[in-house]
Amino acid sequence: MFGYVSVNPQALSEAEQQRFRAFYCGLCHTLKAQYGDVGRLTLSHDMAFLSLLLAALYEPAETALDERCALHPLKPHHAVIHAGAAFAADMNILLAYYKCRDDAQDEKSLRGRAGSAALKAACARVEAAWPQQARAVRESLAALNALEKQPDPDLDALTRLAGEMLGACFVWRQDAFAPYMKQMGAALGRFIYLMDAYEDYDADEKRGAFNPLRALHALPDYEERIQEILVMEMAQCTQAFSVLPVEQDVGLIRNVLYSGVWGKYARLSDQRKEKQA
Repeated sequence: MFGYVSVNPQALSEAEQQRFRAFYCGLCHTLKAQYGDVGRLTLSHDMAFLSLLLAALYEPAETALDERCALHPLKPHHAVIHAGAAFAADMNILLAYYKCRDDAQDEKSLRGRAGSAALKAACARVEAAWPQQARAVRESLAALNALEKQPDPDLDALTRLAGEMLGACFVWRQDAFAPYMKQMGAALGRFIYLMDAYEDYDADEKRGAFNPLRALHALPDYEERIQEILVMEMAQCTQAFSVLPVEQDVGLIRNVLYSGVWGKYARLSDQRKEKQA
């Protein structure tokens, strides 16, 4: 469920692109500091965006770093770390562990088994520190897996459960902003779940695997319906964001929400149109 939340670099200045990379590298730094190299391997743009969003909303003190790493050993790169990045790193570990465990159980994936074993201790630390978020992820994923095993599961119920997982992971503090952060995360989680199904549909069909879009795919206006649902989910996400008093990096965040998240969808949609033509 990772990889759909990123920037549209063509609509950003060089300074804005560097700013997002700094949060991405800052999350990588934080994962390494808190969980070692195994933590760094879970790094995702999704949680880098959460780190950026938390910094913009709460404006904690930021520490700027110039460092080298294994992936960029020759040229120093900028990184930004802050208190919210530690929470984003914890949620990154939580989601990565349960995705690996899910892959190991459902797909008998060797990579999933290896990943879940490697992340088990780190995830236990996260669950102890953030029991509410961990409970929401566990319970939603269990309900989602049970529903996916039914003959004709309801798409709305599936996406709702997927949204509940990410929605819980967006709530750093129980304050006046929490309901809107949860709404943002939930809508984004539903969008990601649908995008994952949309991208994997052909591969799932070939191997006889479950895909929540199978019933919808049989309809003649499948592509139009998918686009309509995705637009609706992101509209709910951006509506929740509009309530938050964010000024710092607001252009960068809007770039992700209004443009960046659509990058992979646009490529996939164009490929399908070309294939049909």
